Amino acid sequence: MQSITQNIVHEWAFTSQKNYADPFNEVTVDVLFTSDDESRILAPAFWAGGSTWKVRFSTPDLKKFQYKAASNDPEINGSSGEFIVTPYTGDNPIYMHGPVKIASDKRHFEHYDGTPFFWLADTWWMGFCKRLDWPRGFQSLTVDRVEKGFTVIQIVAGLYPDMPEFDERGLNEAGFPWNKEFTSINPAYFDYADRRIEYLTNAGLMPCIVGSWGYYLKLLGVEMMKKHWRNIVARYGAYPVFWCLAGEAAMPFYMSDTKEADAEFQKAGWTEITKYVAEIDGFKRPKSIHPVHVQEGRDQLLDPSVIDFEMLQTGHSDRHSVKPTVDTMIKAVNREPKMPVIDSEVCFEGIGEYCRQELQRFMFWACILNGAAGHTYGANGIWQVNTKEKPYGPSPNGLAWGNTPWDEAAQLPGSKHLGICKRFVERFEWWKFEQHPEWVEDAWNENNYFGAYAAGIPNKLRIIYWPAIFNAGKVKAIEPGVKYKALLFNPVTGEETDLGAVTPDADGNWTIPLGNPPWNVMPIYQDWALVLQA
Repeated sequence: MQSITQNIVHEWAFTSQKNYADPFNEVTVDVLFTSDDESRILAPAFWAGGSTWKVRFSTPDLKKFQYKAASNDPEINGSSGEFIVTPYTGDNPIYMHGPVKIASDKRHFEHYDGTPFFWLADTWWMGFCKRLDWPRGFQSLTVDRVEKGFTVIQIVAGLYPDMPEFDERGLNEAGFPWNKEFTSINPAYFDYADRRIEYLTNAGLMPCIVGSWGYYLKLLGVEMMKKHWRNIVARYGAYPVFWCLAGEAAMPFYMSDTKEADAEFQKAGWTEITKYVAEIDGFKRPKSIHPVHVQEGRDQLLDPSVIDFEMLQTGHSDRHSVKPTVDTMIKAVNREPKMPVIDSEVCFEGIGEYCRQELQRFMFWACILNGAAGHTYGANGIWQVNTKEKPYGPSPNGLAWGNTPWDEAAQLPGSKHLGICKRFVERFEWWKFEQHPEWVEDAWNENNYFGAYAAGIPNKLRIIYWPAIFNAGKVKAIEPGVKYKALLFNPVTGEETDLGAVTPDADGNWTIPLGNPPWNVMPIYQDWALVLQA
C-alpha cells in the first residue's frame, strides 16, 4: 500500500484522453478523502494544463485513507486509491506540530497538537514576481527571515496591488496568472508559484496567501474570482497556510471615477467569495481579509462572522500612526465576534524616509501588550521588490514609494529587532496576557500614547514596556504575598539585566533602581521592557 508522510503535501494526477477547448471552465474535479474512522475531507483539484488535473492532500492524522474522484469528465470520475499516513520525523515545527488553527479562547493561534503559534509576519506582497529572482532573491530572503525568527510570509497570488492589470512588473517566469480576457488562468504561472510556497513551508514559514487585491473584483467579477480562489484552494489548501481573501478589500482602483459604488460592490462580492472559500476548503485553513487604511478587516464585509481572524491596517505615518494603531487594536480585540487580531500592515520600515527601527519595536510591543495574536512587519523596498538595476517605479497615481533595493531593505535593523523581541516573548505564556495599565505609573492614556504599556498574568507575570525610559515610573499594585524577581530586557540587543528580588513598599509599589546596584551598567535612553516574574 502507498504511504505518505504526516503533514507533508502529497499529489495525485488525473489525466483524460479527451481534448477540451476550455478545460479550465469546462471540467471540475473534486476528490473525497475518507479515513478508516470515516472522517472526510473533500478537496478540489486544479487544472494543471492540457487534460490533466491534480489534487493535493496532507493530514496530521496517522490513519489509513481512501480517495475517490468525482468529475464531469467520465474518464476521471470514479478514480480511486488508498494509502496510509506514517509519522513525520524531522524538525520543521509546522510539520512536527501540525497545521495552525484558531485556539479555543478565540484570541490566538495554535498548532493541531495544541502548541501555541506566534504570528510574526514579513510582507512580500509581490514575492511571486520574477523581479525577486529564485536563487539570489527568494531563497536568500527566506533564509534570512527564518534566521531572524519570522513565522509567516504575507504574499499575493498574482493579482497585485499598486499597478493596473497586466503591468509587466507583475510577471513571473511564466508570464501573467490570467489571460488578458480574464477567462482562464495560466497554469505555468502557478507552477512557479508552487515552488515558492513549498520552499517557504519546508523552511518552516507559513504563507499567508492573499488571493487578490480588492479592486480586481471589478475586473474579474464575482463568479470568475470564485474560480481564481478555487484554483488557489486546490493548489495550496493542503499546505500549512492562512487565507487572506483580498488586500485592501473595499478599496476601489486608484483612478476609479465611481469609488463609492465600487466599494459597496466589493464589500458584497468579497463577503460572497469568503463564504464560498469556506465551503470548498476541506482543510479549513484560517481565513481573514486585509482592510483599507485604519480599518478592521471585518469592516470590509457585510457579514463579519465569515472570517476567522482579524487583520488591521493602521498607517505609515511614523509616530502619527501610534494613536490609530493602539486605538484600532484595542477596539478589535474587544469586539464581537471575538477572534485573534493581527495588525497586518503598519509603518513599513523606511517608508517616507522614516518609520525607523525604534518605531518598529514600539508598534510590536504596543500591539502584543494590548492583546494581539502576533504582529506583521514590513520593509519599504521588499513589498514591491525594488532592485538596484530597476526600482519598482510609480504607482498608478504617479507617486513612487521609494527606491530602496529589496536586499538593502532586508537588512534594515527593525526586522532583526522584532525577531529578538518575539523570541523573548515566546519564553512566557504570551497567549494568556491581559492588559493592565494600572500596573504602572505614567501608563499611556488617550492624551499620551507614549507612556508605558503593561500586560501579563496576575500573580504570575508582568511585562512593562517603555517607549523611552528616562524617568521610569513606579510599578504599582503588586499583589500581597507574591514574590517577584525582576529583569530588564534590551529589545535592541536581547541583553538582559538581572534586577534581583522586588521589594515593594507598604502600598505595593516598587521603583526600578535606575543607575544603582544591582545594575551592571547605566541604561541608555531608549525603549526597554521590564519583566516581573513570580
